[in-house]
Order: sequence, then C-alpha cells, then structure tokens
Amino acid sequence: MTDTNENPRAYPDRPYVGVGVVVFKGDRVLLAQRGKKPRMNSWSIPGGAQELGETVEDAAHREIREETSIEIELLGLVEVVNSINRDDEERVQFHYTLIDFVAEWKSGDIVAGDDATDARWVSLEEIGDYNLRPLTHEVILQADDLRKSGAIKSGNRLQKTI
Repeated sequence: MTDTNENPRAYPDRPYVGVGVVVFKGDRVLLAQRGKKPRMNSWSIPGGAQELGETVEDAAHREIREETSIEIELLGLVEVVNSINRDDEERVQFHYTLIDFVAEWKSGDIVAGDDATDARWVSLEEIGDYNLRPLTHEVILQADDLRKSGAIKSGNRLQKTI
C-alpha cells in the first residue's frame, strides 16, 4: 500500500530537488514548522521543491515568500544534502536532493503560510530546543560561520543557467 494519495511525492521514481534557506536577521535564524509530510510538525529551515523551469535561486525566493511572507537576499550556497526516507519495508518513500542556501532578511514580517504551520526567529543558542535533525542543526551553524567569515559575498550570482 502506498501513500501517494496523501502525498504525491511518496514512493517516487526519481529524486526531487528541494531548496532550503538558512535566513538570518541579525543574530537570529528563521525556523519553520512543517505542515505536511515528510517530517510533518517538525521544525526545520524553510524551503520546498523546485518547480520546472525555475532556477534554484528563484525557488529559494519563492519558497521563503510562500512559507513566511518575507523577502530575502541570497548570500551563497551552504550545503547539498541527500534526504532519503525509507518505509518499514525499506522501500524509498521520499527522496530529495536538498540544496541549502544562506540568506539575510530584507523586509517583511513573518506570516506562516503554504506548507508551514508556524515560523519564528530563533537565536542560535535556542535552536537546540527545536528538535532539529542533526544535519539541519549543522547546516545552520555552517551558514552562520560562512556569513561571519566573509567567505560569501552578497550580490554575487550563485549559479549559471544554460
């Protein structure tokens, strides 16, 4: 029995590309509570699936707008993560290739929407209270290090589209 009626991305025949964004506003990071499977009700960085004909940068901006209503400035790439969830029979239930960016808040107030049931600014000291996946926690800290080190530069084109 499959879960495809509940979630059309369940039991895929190929991986989906997902885009996540670690958004900072001063010394706080944006977390969103998931409203859909996989990982429903868990906290994470906001993001979602890339759409056909959309660059990963455009997907990042769209997902942040849809889930939180804010505007961001993308700063750079943090990490590429493979997320593969298997069911009890070891079949691949969900498979995402996640491209995680770091960004700065530009404007707007958080309003949870789309796939998020809640969203909030959290200090780095508090992220341990949100039961994040260990890799998500690590990506947030990597993004903070990149941002503080100056290793990424604002306004640079992050990718080429051919």
